[in-house]
Amino acid sequence: MASGTSRLRVGDAAPDFTLTSQSGEKVSLKDFVGKKNIVLYFYPKDFTPGCTAEACTFRDSYETFKNEGAEVIGISSDDKESHSRFASNYKLSFTLLSDDDGKVRELYGVPRTLGLLPGRVTYIIDQKGVIRHIFSSQFKPKKHIEEALRILKDLGEEGLKKAV
Repeated sequence: MASGTSRLRVGDAAPDFTLTSQSGEKVSLKDFVGKKNIVLYFYPKDFTPGCTAEACTFRDSYETFKNEGAEVIGISSDDKESHSRFASNYKLSFTLLSDDDGKVRELYGVPRTLGLLPGRVTYIIDQKGVIRHIFSSQFKPKKHIEEALRILKDLGEEGLKKAV
């Protein structure tokens, strides 16, 4: 993490950004705010065992995420071409974004593991653009999906209580 950056906390507004997706389109966080909850996950690298397991688990649960009113977005420093191959090879139906200069990773304060590996952190952002949960675990990639679904269910129940 660069000096001067601070880690985001639950309750903070999620910083907006614009990055290129695996299909070459520009995607901004603000495109989803006001419409959907967002599962924003940072991962180290396409095609590595842990990242592949994580992405495939997100893929296998993608319909559940959509049913919970959420969009899944993965971010790594891999380029658009790598993301395109990764998404195609594993039939990923959600968006992968290229943070090739690491600016968004730095903006979100995603730490490195052992000072070397880009961290694996998932942010749950509500429809208002507020961070509601942060989960960091480099070595339990599938746990990110479990945590995200648990929090989204809680957010859904919270919304139902307000509506009553």
